Amino acid sequence: MGLYMLVYLGLICRENMQIEGFWYYLFMGVFQAAVIHYAVAKIIGPLLFGRGWCGYACWTAAVLDLLPYRIPENPRIKKLSFIRYIMFSGSILFVGVLFLLNNPGIEVVMFWSFIAGNIIYYAVGIMMALILKDNRAFCKYICPITVFLKPASYFSLLRVKADSKKCISCGKCKRVCPMNVDILDSKRSRENGTECILCMEYVKSCPKGVVYF
Repeated sequence: MGLYMLVYLGLICRENMQIEGFWYYLFMGVFQAAVIHYAVAKIIGPLLFGRGWCGYACWTAAVLDLLPYRIPENPRIKKLSFIRYIMFSGSILFVGVLFLLNNPGIEVVMFWSFIAGNIIYYAVGIMMALILKDNRAFCKYICPITVFLKPASYFSLLRVKADSKKCISCGKCKRVCPMNVDILDSKRSRENGTECILCMEYVKSCPKGVVYF
């Protein structure tokens, strides 16, 4: 799915599938693939499947997951999470400025911003993963899409739960979680609860079947 949107829709059809493309087509009032995609996968869809997009379809994460730090070697750095909101605001500002300038070549700018944006995302994501020893560092601190995903994910129907009565406190589920979610807490308000990407690593690691969907 990620390759379809990156290569076919993005490179071949020249449609910006990044967040800037969403704002662009939304401002234009055009119901293009980017708008449909964001509505289904990142705004309305997460009410059903949470951040499943991040775990199974994101073309950026697909490459980052090939790096050697699938299990984070360091705890989450909470003070870096604000960067995603700067990126989110910057994407709106970027597209807004293009409209204000009334640039006749705005479609060309949007296409090349898609190319440049993906190169920057991959470069920053790989660099952060190697420095912080965490493949999902980009997802935790930089990715602006999470600003859409997190609110709806709080109410997601499909979510990980835990039977605390069976738990033997081995800690395996917490160690393998790539997003540092407090898996053993079944409350929606659990620590980093809206960061869960439904990766199933915690389910596979539990020796007692405590963690389930």
